[in-house]
Amino acid sequence: MGRGKGAQGGEELTLTPEERELLLSILEQRHQEILKEIWHPRHREFKASLRRKEKLLEFVLDHLREVPMQEVVG
Repeated sequence: MGRGKGAQGGEELTLTPEERELLLSILEQRHQEILKEIWHPRHREFKASLRRKEKLLEFVLDHLREVPMQEVVG
C-alpha cells in the first residue's frame, strides 16, 4: 500500500488487489448499514447527517469500482 498526491490534487492510495477487495467489502457493508439506519432515526438532523454520509460513501465506492486495478510490480 502506498500514498501520494493524485492527478487532481487529491490523495492517491495504491492498494494490492487483496487490499482493494477488503476495502470494498468493508465499505459496502457499512453502506448497507447506513441505508438501514436512515429509516430509524427520529431526529431530522441525525437523519440528514446519515444521508450525507451515505452519499459520500456511495461516491467513494463508485470511484473505487471505476478505477481499474493495476498490477503490482515488486
